[in-house]
Amino acid sequence: MKRTYPSEFLYQVFALIIATIVVHATYVTLVRPRAAAVLAEQSLRMEQEENYSPDRSIFVLIRDFEQEACFILALWAFAIMGYKAIVALRERSLLQRELLPVREGVRILPEDTREYARAIQSLPDRLRQMLLPRVLLSSLERFGSTRNVQDVSSVANTMCEAEGERLESELSMIRYIAWAIPSIGFIGTVRGIGQALGEAHRAVQGDISGVTENLGIAFNSTFIALLISIVVMFLVHQLQLLQERLVLDTQTYVDHNLIRHMQARG
Repeated sequence: MKRTYPSEFLYQVFALIIATIVVHATYVTLVRPRAAAVLAEQSLRMEQEENYSPDRSIFVLIRDFEQEACFILALWAFAIMGYKAIVALRERSLLQRELLPVREGVRILPEDTREYARAIQSLPDRLRQMLLPRVLLSSLERFGSTRNVQDVSSVANTMCEAEGERLESELSMIRYIAWAIPSIGFIGTVRGIGQALGEAHRAVQGDISGVTENLGIAFNSTFIALLISIVVMFLVHQLQLLQERLVLDTQTYVDHNLIRHMQARG
């Protein structure tokens, strides 16, 4: 049997591949050649000028493999968050539409639920799978079968809570990336310090260039990784806020536009 993969999973895989290609191509064609040129110029000037103090170049700061990996993961996280944000905004757009034609003062009886359910069922499949139509349809079906408004409210709240938990769990990959970025920066720090210790014998003889260069690798990798992590975590919290507001606004929409109109016969 042919196995099918969710479109979001395929999107994430292709996003990772594209991010890797774009970042690596940028490093090969721009970052590392410019960093090598800057370091060569600084080394020459330090030999010629005794009091020369080299400026910090952005190309030197980001030239190592750890920073490249951090940028790849950051672009991957941005792509995933962008996808989820677009989905959430599309779902929010339904909150501005009148999915149920219920006029003010009209009461919905259990016998009327099929008529109102048809308005939801007539939506395109892409829209019908969104949160708001699913909650409205389930609420109407529950009211038609139980004739109890409290049951309808319970079903709507349960579905919204389940959706909130699902959205929360789907952020786990992004949170893992946000954790992995500073971890990779720390790996660069360990690598740089280890290489600096390997140059200790030359430092004893008076040549500290190897030690300073490797310590630069150590500090630069952590510095860039922490900066990227701050940006990623900020966007993660903004995405989580957007999704939480979607769930809460959906509950409010159902309460205001459906449940308050329901009335079970005495």
